[in-house]
Amino acid sequence: MDLGFFNTLLSTSLLGISLANWLAMLCLILLSFTLARTVIGFVLRNLRTRAEKPGAHVSQIAIQVLSSTSNTLLLLAAILIGVGILDLPERWLTRVSSLWFVVAALQVGLWANRAVALAVHHYFVKHSQADVYQGSALATLSLWGAKVLLWAVVSLAMLSNLGVNITAFVASLGVGGIAIALAVQNILGDVFASLSIAVDKPFEVGDFIVVGSLAGTVEHVGLKTTRIRSLGGEQIVMANAEMIGSTIQNYKKLQERRIVFKFGLTYASQPSQIKQVTAALKEIIQRQDKTRFDRAHLLTFGDSSLEFEVVYIVLDASYNVYMDIQQAINIEMMEAFAKIGVRFALSSRSLYVETLPADFLAEQDRQDAQSVAQRQPVMQ
Repeated sequence: MDLGFFNTLLSTSLLGISLANWLAMLCLILLSFTLARTVIGFVLRNLRTRAEKPGAHVSQIAIQVLSSTSNTLLLLAAILIGVGILDLPERWLTRVSSLWFVVAALQVGLWANRAVALAVHHYFVKHSQADVYQGSALATLSLWGAKVLLWAVVSLAMLSNLGVNITAFVASLGVGGIAIALAVQNILGDVFASLSIAVDKPFEVGDFIVVGSLAGTVEHVGLKTTRIRSLGGEQIVMANAEMIGSTIQNYKKLQERRIVFKFGLTYASQPSQIKQVTAALKEIIQRQDKTRFDRAHLLTFGDSSLEFEVVYIVLDASYNVYMDIQQAINIEMMEAFAKIGVRFALSSRSLYVETLPADFLAEQDRQDAQSVAQRQPVMQ
């Protein structure tokens, strides 16, 4: 009975190929896929063991590269191995050979894609000035450009292997690229703006910037937009071209703050008290931590107050530190001015009423009476 079954497999054909060959192909596909996954798993386990040792950077990179192996491509490779034992016509064998190159090129492309990403990340982490690397516009564009170049080479290699005329294809892509560029010029404007951000570096991820009336921390710089987390907590998305066309204030490089504030005292203040006020201001500011006194002057005579201007430097970039220092200065000013005996001026106006002499008023009444008499008509 067993012999009859085998004879049936050998004598029965499907698409001109015996069932025995089809069965052998399926067995070979399963065996090839299982063997490939076993080998990759074995290599990964050995690499993970080595990666636990200090300084094993190569093993760590190899683990991540091999982890990008596609099961789909492995299955396709196993299918091609199985198809290889079938008795196929010559034209089909040529196509199978071309598919081998496509599968191999795609898998190598995946490995190279992961390796490029790791290399770019490692480079920018090494050269990053921040304690925690968060990515940058230059890193994003570099990674994007490297991946585009990689997959362009892989695609052209596959097309060439499949018999496509690459020269004519590249020429047609150039003509089509011009048409596409005209159609999406706004998008390309943002892309080139992102390139400008990457090269010129007006800001990077993690910087606190002010653009017009918007202020916040840069979270992500993409090819078309930049995302900013505002002080209110919401995310602001701005086109790169719009940002480059605006004035950007970047507070990342801020090492110290120059503070200028003004206040007014009443005109009842005496010159001796004014001198005490400026001296007290200098002493108050010098008493604060992380400050450097610059100057304090009676600036001008205002409409309703004596105007003072004070300048000092906060030796810390933090806005909260500045506000704490300014609050302490304000409180000490109130205490010191109370001891000196001067008061802060309010916005007000004084009205002075003058009483005229009696003889002046009598003469004015006489002149008014004469003017009235002259205007009366003559009676006939």
